[in-house]
Formats: sequence, structure tokens, C-alpha cells
Amino acid sequence: MSMVTVVVLVIIGLYLLSSIKILPEYERGVIFRLGRLLPEAKGPGLFLVFAPIDKIVRVSLRQEAFEVPPQDIITRDNVTLKVNAVVFLRVIAPRNAVVEVFDYRYQTSQFAQTTLRSVLGEVELDDVLAHREMLNTKIQNILDTHTEPWGVKVVNVEIKQVDLPESMLRAMAKQAEAEREKRAKLIHAEGEFAASQRLADAAKIISSEPATIQLRYLQTLTEIGVEKNTTIVFPLPVDMIANLSKFIAKNA
Repeated sequence: MSMVTVVVLVIIGLYLLSSIKILPEYERGVIFRLGRLLPEAKGPGLFLVFAPIDKIVRVSLRQEAFEVPPQDIITRDNVTLKVNAVVFLRVIAPRNAVVEVFDYRYQTSQFAQTTLRSVLGEVELDDVLAHREMLNTKIQNILDTHTEPWGVKVVNVEIKQVDLPESMLRAMAKQAEAEREKRAKLIHAEGEFAASQRLADAAKIISSEPATIQLRYLQTLTEIGVEKNTTIVFPLPVDMIANLSKFIAKNA
């Protein structure tokens, strides 16, 4: 065997070795052969890519997450907000993700920014704060409609943070404080009403049994005595005072 033959065999062997590609389970290889897309993506496992005839583009099938930059949004009730979100997506059709769009991550990010502004601009501030799940689902459905032709599935969208202006925070704090004061006054009024009813019932019982007021006097003295006060309280029946007043009025 001549030296030339050995060299040729070595070159062919090295070429075949360099043509061996191994992809893990979470990746697929999109092959272009002479510029034309092959019908099926390669992988996972071992396969051959014959350069320069073939060109491979690796695509990850794992779920990815990227943050949408903070967006300045004006809600329907004219409140200015700064909102950012997180988008979770994954590639389900590697061939479309390579052929149909230049950069599906960048493209999805741009759609996410515009969709976030348009969706939150149609609702009021209270809906943004109280109905995030509904807004997340709405944004996800809109994004999924845009990304489906690229073979990209938007798994979830989460509104991450809502920054309110300082003036709005102060107004909301005053509103919450006023609401708490309102509840406190209502509870106090209900307590006064209940106490007045109990006092009215007690007055009816005492008026029906005159001796009851004397027992109440004695109980009051007992309670005062426990506190060891130096003040002396002498209970005087109310009917005695009434009779005395009538006697003075008669002799005047």
C-alpha cells in the first residue's frame, strides 16, 4: 500500500469521525443539506453530518424563561404603572423554530412587551392588582397565538412586579386607613347599640323588683372596697330622693 493511499484513508477516517454528532435527549438537530431543509430533525443520540454539504442547527427542547423588561403602562383609569413579567416557553417544532423566525426568543420578547402594554392598558388599576391570574391567562393566549406558527409554545406568563407612583401609594394608604376607621366606627356603634339594649332590659327587671337596686348598691360597694380606695360612697335610694323632692316642693 502506497503512502498516498494511507494518507487518503487517514483523511477519510478523520472526516468520518468529525461527521459524527451526538445530541442529548433535550436537543434536536435541524439539518440543511445543500441549503434544503431535511424532512425530519435529527436526534437524540448519534448521527452523521457531512460537512460542508450538511449544516446543523441545534435547538433545545427544554423550557426556557426570560424576563420582559419593565414597561410604562397607563391603565384605563389613567394611572401610570411600571410593570414587568416573566414568560415561560418551549420549542415543540424545531424545524419551524429555525425556518419560520430569525430568533424566536427575541421575537417572543417583543410580542410580550407589546401585548403586556395593550392588555394592561385596557383594564383598571384594581383589576391589575386583584385579577392577575386572569390577565396572565389572557396574555399567554395572545402570545401563544403569535408563536404557534414558529413551533414555540408559551407555557405560562406571570406578571412579576407592579410599581405604583408615590402619590398613588399615599392615596391607597389613606383609602385603606379610612376603610379601617369606617369599620372601627361601625363596630363601636354596634357595641353601643347592643349595650343600650342590655341596659334597657336591665332597667325593666330592676323596675319590676325594687329590692334589686339595693342589691346592686351593695355589689358596687364591694367592688369599690376591693380596690382599697379612701373615698366613701353612701348609696341613697332613688325613691327616697324622689319623695324628699316632692315634700320640699309641697312646703315651698
